Amino acid sequence: MAGELTAAAEVAAQHGGGVDLTSVVVLLAAAVVAVPLFRRAGLGSVLGYLAAGLAIGPYGLGFFHDAQSVIHVAELGVVLFLFIIGLEMQPSRLWSMRGEIFGLGLAQVVLAIAALIWVGITLGYPVTASFVAGTGFVLTSTAIVMQVLEERGQMGLPKGRRIVAILLLEDLAIVPLLALVAFLAPGGAEATLADRLISVGIGLAAIAVLVVAGRYLLDPMFRLLARFGAREVMTAAALLVVLGAAVLMQGGGLSMAMGAFLAGVLLSESSFRHQLEADVEPFRGLLLGLFFLGVGMALDLEIIARNWAIILVSVPAFMALKMLVIYGVARATKAGHAEALERAVLMAQGGEFAFVLYATATQFGILEPEWNANLAAIIIVSMALTPLMLILHDRLVPQKAASLDGVEAAHDLAARVLMIGFGRMGQIISQPLLQRGHSISIIDTDAQSIRDAGEYGFKVWYGDGTRLDILHAAGAANASLVIVAIDNAEATTKIVEVIKHAFPLVPVVARAYDRQHALALVKAGVDFQMRETFESALAMAGAALDRLGDSPEEVAELIASIRSRDMDRFALECVGGVEAGISLLLGNKDQPAAGH
Repeated sequence: MAGELTAAAEVAAQHGGGVDLTSVVVLLAAAVVAVPLFRRAGLGSVLGYLAAGLAIGPYGLGFFHDAQSVIHVAELGVVLFLFIIGLEMQPSRLWSMRGEIFGLGLAQVVLAIAALIWVGITLGYPVTASFVAGTGFVLTSTAIVMQVLEERGQMGLPKGRRIVAILLLEDLAIVPLLALVAFLAPGGAEATLADRLISVGIGLAAIAVLVVAGRYLLDPMFRLLARFGAREVMTAAALLVVLGAAVLMQGGGLSMAMGAFLAGVLLSESSFRHQLEADVEPFRGLLLGLFFLGVGMALDLEIIARNWAIILVSVPAFMALKMLVIYGVARATKAGHAEALERAVLMAQGGEFAFVLYATATQFGILEPEWNANLAAIIIVSMALTPLMLILHDRLVPQKAASLDGVEAAHDLAARVLMIGFGRMGQIISQPLLQRGHSISIIDTDAQSIRDAGEYGFKVWYGDGTRLDILHAAGAANASLVIVAIDNAEATTKIVEVIKHAFPLVPVVARAYDRQHALALVKAGVDFQMRETFESALAMAGAALDRLGDSPEEVAELIASIRSRDMDRFALECVGGVEAGISLLLGNKDQPAAGH
């Protein structure tokens, strides 16, 4: 940690030890300007950070000249990120992933190393140097991949879980790989078996200490601190646990990231898990963004210009071979073509741990400084290309259409009631209508939900209610009533507009998401709308009043009064906007601070 603190001092202090706020302002301004622009353009936040780092670095506007100092500090963002991942990985869940971690992950790492060593030898590097170069590129960027998975909402999906398993194996692999680099170094073989066993023993002892502390000390410590009620102390304790675990693992010859991950796993079943995640999250996001800024700054344009031919060949060679291995392993382990291709594109880059491996190899004399600089540039370029490759993948690879097996498209329907959407609300609405004997035609766009409904005795047709031709096929023109019960506010409004334009005499009853959506539906011409939580909320209020001692008659009268007041307020809002009926709201601002 001394290195990180020293680097922080170099970044933050100049001119006699005074704090250089200009540097901080430049870093924050670069992120605030670039990231929203890149996300708005669909390029992703990671590429925004990389571009911002390049712009303010030594080869851009020159605000910073020591990118490695920024990266050393910002590596704590990766550490905190892995701690948060660990919090989501309960031991039972981690144990259930053991096959994916040590099966899928190990197969990908071993085969990718074998393929990428060949690239290094082909480019003229010695065998040992080729091994280090290829191995470093195999270690995918945990920071980039996790960020993308999080932005795409895939972290909890099965395909996301498989990628996380591979990343965990790669993070674990850095430990034996660093030991192997020391062994392969000139003179490294002179280390005795006893020395190597001692190193392994120290690493295992560090893990054991962390496990014991996590199991018997951490939860009681947080419980004790919670009794004092000082939020800032809890935040400090959370950072102490993360950084303390990282330092312990580093002292044992292991990676700081691994220590943070283990600390998260050990606290994953703690009652303080969610508070810890909330406390650490702001630091994680800021430092992880700083890490990408530092990587962008470290892109040495002079080295790229001097060795452009080697880099031009190496980047596509490394990435293409790695993608081929990832795709092959994915297909061999029963992944579909779409998942395998997406995984290959997402994990094609080198990662942050490669910098550690290359620096160690240079220190031991396996790599020459020029080789180290070239390989670092190759890694950074590959990281910068990843968001662009994902964009190309998303635009060029057609999305797999949902299977329509066993699903019938809407055609020539003629029931009295047309219901659009058959989710949890549509199913409930259908029951009294069916009991009354009304015929209902139901359309939906979720093929699996249509098949599931068939198992419960419902006939649901496939059809998009926003399309006029589908509405004609579903019998909207001759229906006595159309019910719109989908859970998409924008699509609901569009359906109402289409129906009221094409079939103005057909009554439409629609599900509203919230008050503003209800107003939009009224403007679109809906005959009746109901906010999806309104009546259930009134029912809960009635149950609360009942348990507070009011009689059933009083409860019914009060609820009717609130319903009437809400109708009056809504009528005002239809004319004057959403704030027009505020005077009819009952607030608690003027009630006594204590008492009944």
